[in-house]
Amino acid sequence: MKRVAYHNLGCKVNSYEIEAVTSIMKEAGYSITPFDEEADVYIINTCSVTNIADHKSRQMINKARKRNDNAIVIAMGCFVQEIEDEDRRKLNCDIIIGNNRKHNILDDIDRFKKEKSLIIDCEDINNPDACYENLRMTDAPSHTRAFIKVQDGCNEFCSYCIIPYARGRVRSRDIGDIENEINNLAMKGCKEFVLTGIHISSYSVEEKVEKRKLIDLIERVNNIEGVKRIRLGSLEPRIITDDFLKRLVKAQKVCPHFHLSLQSGCDSVLKRMNRKYTTEDFSKSAELIRRYYDNPALTTDIIVGFPGETEEEFDVTYDFLSDIHFHEMHIFKYSRRKGTRADKMDDQIPESIKKERSKKLINLSNKMSEEYMRSYLDREVEVLFEEEVVVDDVRYFQGYSREYIKVLIKSDDDLSNKIIVCVGKNIVSNCLLVEKIK
Repeated sequence: MKRVAYHNLGCKVNSYEIEAVTSIMKEAGYSITPFDEEADVYIINTCSVTNIADHKSRQMINKARKRNDNAIVIAMGCFVQEIEDEDRRKLNCDIIIGNNRKHNILDDIDRFKKEKSLIIDCEDINNPDACYENLRMTDAPSHTRAFIKVQDGCNEFCSYCIIPYARGRVRSRDIGDIENEINNLAMKGCKEFVLTGIHISSYSVEEKVEKRKLIDLIERVNNIEGVKRIRLGSLEPRIITDDFLKRLVKAQKVCPHFHLSLQSGCDSVLKRMNRKYTTEDFSKSAELIRRYYDNPALTTDIIVGFPGETEEEFDVTYDFLSDIHFHEMHIFKYSRRKGTRADKMDDQIPESIKKERSKKLINLSNKMSEEYMRSYLDREVEVLFEEEVVVDDVRYFQGYSREYIKVLIKSDDDLSNKIIVCVGKNIVSNCLLVEKIK
């Protein structure tokens, strides 16, 4: 049997796409083998969000070539989409597949076998007439949770971000196609579905005839039999309105966990980032969510050390984050990305300052996370358990509450992929220790 190995870099959309591509390969008779073993085909799904991601993409391509010099090495995704043809030809691979062309992988492999020369299968991703690429997962990598891609592309053009150039303009997936994929995975036992994309708040903004919205999609998924939980990927604060939440709260399978994109808690920095909202807008969105949901989890992303960020601006961000009080914050040190406006900005912040500011926000995030978890002590939590783990030499089953709190329970029973109502008892290794309600 032919063997294929893959390595995925980057975001949840990339994770979805590599799973869809491996589904294509399996249907064609390939078996999946670990990346560090010998295979007939190696696929590297690349990322280009930072210069470091570019470097890792090149590194993994070279590693694949060293594994088996006779194998077909395929590089696909954002990194190879974004670079010029001249640079593509320098890569140590046989086939290069850009975004929106991954469905063509088997044809590209056949072409390479016949022509024995580099195949470059890329299109102009910024063509306004580009359509959504219909990939599809036949099996979820986890029988508990599946990430479902619902749209591609971004129209925002934040000053630090290369992704609109690598992914193109917003293109949305047909609701019926999404329903069919989720229905198939739900019948196979998957209980939780995460609606993801490059910018899901823009779902269907490009439609000229049938003007759908993200909330329409959510309501349709909520009605699918077998779906027990729905999570939403990163949302723009602007989508959080009374009308949106009035409908959302009625979709009872939606988890009270909201990842709201922020990046900075200072308006002057947000303006330089070309973000389309203010801290006041964000605060109103957080307040609205807390009005409709009881103690929901709010999470966010923050970039520290953006060009020109003064100590005063950082202090404003720190105070703003403290006031909002998140369950979790993902802290990123600003990384220069060639091809973006921010890369050319004056007053680039030294790495030592970025490191210091990052440490302060990580400490703040840890403090707020523990406080949020403690708010669920002696309270009921509904947990979807996933797998057995060992923490401090003790065996537990691990899962997540609807609020996306990581949960541990001692149990002799196999609880994988079971939903159980528990009560919070303690905090262990940054997890909520629970007991079943008897």
